[in-house]
Amino acid sequence: MRRRRFLSGVGAASVGGLAGCLGFELQSGDSVRGEPDMVEDRPDAAYMPTHVEGMAVAGTQSSGAYDCALTYTYPHRFWQVTGTHTSMTEVTEGDTVHLMPVVWHRETGIVPPDVNPGFEVSLEGGSVVSRSPWSMLSQRMGFHFGDNVVLPGENTYDVTVSVGEPSAMRTGSLADAGPAEFEFEFTFPRSELETVSYRDIPADEEGTRGAVDPMNMEMVPTTQLVEPDALPGTVRGTAKSGDATLAVTTLDDATPFGGDESETYLAVSARTPYNRYPLPMMSLSGTLVRGGETVFDDSLTTALDADLGTHYGAPVPGVESGDELTLSVDAPPQVARHEGYETAFLSMPAATLTL
Repeated sequence: MRRRRFLSGVGAASVGGLAGCLGFELQSGDSVRGEPDMVEDRPDAAYMPTHVEGMAVAGTQSSGAYDCALTYTYPHRFWQVTGTHTSMTEVTEGDTVHLMPVVWHRETGIVPPDVNPGFEVSLEGGSVVSRSPWSMLSQRMGFHFGDNVVLPGENTYDVTVSVGEPSAMRTGSLADAGPAEFEFEFTFPRSELETVSYRDIPADEEGTRGAVDPMNMEMVPTTQLVEPDALPGTVRGTAKSGDATLAVTTLDDATPFGGDESETYLAVSARTPYNRYPLPMMSLSGTLVRGGETVFDDSLTTALDADLGTHYGAPVPGVESGDELTLSVDAPPQVARHEGYETAFLSMPAATLTL
């Protein structure tokens, strides 16, 4: 039987009852303070984790072109990524909650990976926590920002969430979004945290290839990408690398993406298997060969578009049937991972696709 570690001093969080509104399985028998031991033999791929956590929402606010939800769940382990190496951040005795400010572009619903929403937690005018949370991947939320934090007891806190100027190439209304700031009041009784759902995965499933289902988040947009066949433009096919799916499409007009009318826009939508979450913060390059001659060989730029979502792309001098595209991952996604993703998307060999 797996042993469960118990945390002392666990506090709680905001508005009660919202976890149920978000579609999580609230089980009265689950009163959780820690995490099960890790699965020993994990595949180098997405796999079923040991347990599933829900999430609650402290509130939502609007500012500029963005909306923001202040969300939280139990403190939990996660893995930081540096290059192709991971290091686990364990839950410490003082950790109170895993705090996650979710910021999305109101018009498109896109959660942008190119603005890190920093937060400051204050009590009676004094700063308690000031942090830029980690960019993360989890099987229930997909791409998000979050971190374990220590709060000094059950109080009502003021929380300021801020985002800066975007850094990725953006199209349309996404390009017009500037800095924004959101103010929350975060009431934190322990009893509210204990209403957030927690469910163990059956022992015969944990560690097997797969993923748990995404959350049903009525108040927060999903970060799922569309099916490859639903991408705009001419869909050219998909390739695999390190358990990631690389869906390729081309658009006839590259002008919205910094090219000109004579060029074709080559877009690569990198996503997780099973749940189709975007894989941002990856260094990706492409080589396009036609009849034995290289017509394009360069890096692909991170870009955000209302229809393509978060993707990688570049204007190229046309694409013809039979062209060979080789996609090379120069650095895997530099995002922290929740359990179930920490062994995937690290060793990512080049993939070749005939267009």
